[in-house]
Amino acid sequence: MKCEGWISAFADRSSRIRFIRPMAALAIVLTEACAVGPDYKAPQTVLPPEWHNKALIDVSLSQSKEASPALWWSSFDDSVLSSIMEKAIKTNKDIMGAEARLREARAKRDFAAGDRLPTVSAAASASRRRGSAETGIGKTTDFYNAGFDARWELDIFGARQRALEAAEASLQAGEEDLRDVMVTLTAEVGINYLEARSLQRRIAIASETLSALNQSYEIARWRKEAGLVTQLDEDQAIASYQQTKAQIPSLEAGLEQNLNRLAVLLGETPGSLHALMAKKMELPSPARGVAVGIPADLLRRRPDIRRAERNLAAATAQVGVATAALYPSFSLTGSLGLEALSTGGLFTANARTWALALSPALTLFDAGKNRANIDAAQARQEQALASYEGALLTALADVEDALSAYVREKRRLEALLAAEAATLSAYKLASDQYSAGLADFLAVLVAQRTLLTIQDQRAVSEVAVLTDLVRLYKALGGGWIRAEDKENS
Repeated sequence: MKCEGWISAFADRSSRIRFIRPMAALAIVLTEACAVGPDYKAPQTVLPPEWHNKALIDVSLSQSKEASPALWWSSFDDSVLSSIMEKAIKTNKDIMGAEARLREARAKRDFAAGDRLPTVSAAASASRRRGSAETGIGKTTDFYNAGFDARWELDIFGARQRALEAAEASLQAGEEDLRDVMVTLTAEVGINYLEARSLQRRIAIASETLSALNQSYEIARWRKEAGLVTQLDEDQAIASYQQTKAQIPSLEAGLEQNLNRLAVLLGETPGSLHALMAKKMELPSPARGVAVGIPADLLRRRPDIRRAERNLAAATAQVGVATAALYPSFSLTGSLGLEALSTGGLFTANARTWALALSPALTLFDAGKNRANIDAAQARQEQALASYEGALLTALADVEDALSAYVREKRRLEALLAAEAATLSAYKLASDQYSAGLADFLAVLVAQRTLLTIQDQRAVSEVAVLTDLVRLYKALGGGWIRAEDKENS
């Protein structure tokens, strides 16, 4: 019953009208409010209509306006690579850090949004006081009150609106930062995986060469025992064998380091991927080419560019926040409650009480601190603009470099394949002639050594073509779409 009496006390129509009238006047004032500071406008960007290296674009590349595949590794048709990539996206520590930063930015945005609204609190108290006899108030008095207090910082000049704009832009920058971390991660995982497969192949080539050198040694030893050649041929065979054998430990060490880096990228301890990668596999061959597109596509493809643009928007809004400090601030405080000298009287109509106050404030002298704060905000805006323009130039250079490296490495690989075929033929011919006594053993060793060198260079070039392709995908902004992004697209 007491609660019902309290509610009915607040339900009195005349009380509501007296409280609503100043709020209506306030609403009119707020509709006329303005946000000081510059309104953000995205910078007008002029990009070249085509790539400088457009002449390098061959049949495996396309200058269509389609975006490059976001999940570029799916075109490699390598189940191990795909499984490693999926795990890396889920468990990589850099991804987790970027996600935590995004949650922080979202919380700051929510705080900025809530800062524009009134703060309402409830309070109640009960006290008993006995006055001094000297004051003539020597009796004991009880006092009870309960009610609500509200405080609202009126955003007349848009300081909180600008703060919300800055927080929203920072949140969007955080989303792009997460995507940029994914672009970097997927590229690093792909490059390390491909290099690991290449090192496995180079170790296999060296091992196969050891078997061939051992056969050459046996032939040289047999011919020496038959008195057909001197000890020189046998010693040369042993030296060539040991020289080739000495290359394998460094390749194995490189493979070990590569697999450990890959494990760290997956958020795992070093050594955890050795079993998975133990099965030897050929280097993957991408099933389709790359849609290079045009330079303007980078604005929508590359998350680092979009992040820089959002940082510029946030910095612009912060100029408005700093500018608003030059203007008066207005705080509206109000209370609505009940007061009585007894608990019985607390829930009567006569116990109602309310108060409403508007408190303006203006800084008259601050030794130039507000102006200096505006100058600092404007300088940060200029920094953000320079960073955005720099990100554009870097993106263009990344694509040009990756495009040039990829196409030219493919041409190098074609030359190495032709050289390998010729060197293999020369090695077989030298071996046959030596067995027939028509050539000396040095010709066989030279041909064998040249063949090993060419085969090793070919293996290095094969992985370079693929890693350059991965870098091209990265430069184009591929590799950042997550499951939730795909659902929203």
